[in-house]
Amino acid sequence: MRGVVLAGTGSGVGKTSIATGVMSRLSKSMSVQAFKAGPDFIDPMYHTAATGRRSRNLDSFLMDGRTIRNLVGYASRDADICVIEGVRGLYEGFRGDEDIGSTAYLAKMLGLPVILIVDARSLTRSAAAIVNGFRAFDPDVNIAGVILNNVSGKQHTDKLRTAIERYCQGVQLVGMIPKNPDKSLGQRYLGLHTLRSFEEREITPLQDLTEPIDLDRILDIAESSPVDLPASSPYTERVCGLKAAVPMDDAFCFYYKENIECLEASGFSVETFRPTDGDGLPDADLYYLGGGYPELHADSISANRDFLEGLRSASSEGKMVIGECGGLMAMCRTLTDASGREHRMAGVPDADARMTGVRHGPTYVMAEATGSNPAFAGEVRGHEYHYSDVFPRRDPEFGFHVRRGTGISGKMDGLVSGNSMGSYMHQHALSEKDWIGRAVETIARR
Repeated sequence: MRGVVLAGTGSGVGKTSIATGVMSRLSKSMSVQAFKAGPDFIDPMYHTAATGRRSRNLDSFLMDGRTIRNLVGYASRDADICVIEGVRGLYEGFRGDEDIGSTAYLAKMLGLPVILIVDARSLTRSAAAIVNGFRAFDPDVNIAGVILNNVSGKQHTDKLRTAIERYCQGVQLVGMIPKNPDKSLGQRYLGLHTLRSFEEREITPLQDLTEPIDLDRILDIAESSPVDLPASSPYTERVCGLKAAVPMDDAFCFYYKENIECLEASGFSVETFRPTDGDGLPDADLYYLGGGYPELHADSISANRDFLEGLRSASSEGKMVIGECGGLMAMCRTLTDASGREHRMAGVPDADARMTGVRHGPTYVMAEATGSNPAFAGEVRGHEYHYSDVFPRRDPEFGFHVRRGTGISGKMDGLVSGNSMGSYMHQHALSEKDWIGRAVETIARR
């Protein structure tokens, strides 16, 4: 397999705009499997729109090295090339004195070359110093190319080319992108965009933005370090014969593909539906409500009585409902949006969700499942990022004790109601050997 890592010197250097444009251009002539380093739902949506293949997340805090190598091989088994977009700066990770969680760790562990993206605004020779500093920091990271962004005019271009070619021997200058804010991605609400917002007119400017990038050089760099990775399924396989219903629309759009694949590997028949568009609740054994933006679509969700009353009835009958972040909010009794309007929700736990504007995260979470947890056991890892808070009305029953992170209240997370539970934690199925196994056992005992 051949691949390349597009990493940045830091956040805000244009990684997502450049990576998406490169992926889109490459996809015109080959099959591209995209990946995003770290726990991110928004950037992979852009990758998916650009390549026509579902982008994947790679996170060395949530997954061990063996699992990551397996996932990359499995997801890329029928692709011509894999392209990994880094997170933050190349060396930023879980701690300040180790590289777990960093883009550099992924590049080394996978054996893939790195193309470093540098914001060259107001730089000339200093750009070469930055590249060489990144190379010297960890010689085990193969920085094979550089892309210079925000370049201004011919004089700036000539000086940058001279500096890189003179001082950065062994590093290919892959391209220099002129300063053009109209063609880059801007920050949007809690990120960039939601599922339905992607249109060709938004991807095309990113293709145009990256026209100065030499795709042949990217392919040469990728060809220079081919890797052999396992391509077998990374999931625990079983035949449970159960059905899972998963809402997927603009309100519920934050899902790791691996979580859905894990359900399918365990024998679940997975049906997706769009409650924000009025779809009723399908009959199922398990309801898995991912995160997203229910607060932006609260009117539509509140009007869908079949969905909300169906969730409440299913939970009261002992069926399992698992909600993550936005899913937790929809499970609550009410949701108060940022303007102060209160909307009726499902009322599975006796709690109220409110957009408080207080930022929680983004942060990694380490939690221990309590004995009340119907779906998970032992230590669980995940991440959280939200601007809402949930307020239980009575003495709540929790499914997680949070050792790292915030949770719902008092370092506790996972409001439990019978066999249902909603938490602020986003989990990744490959952070555990058998992510859905405990849930299958609970449902089977029902």
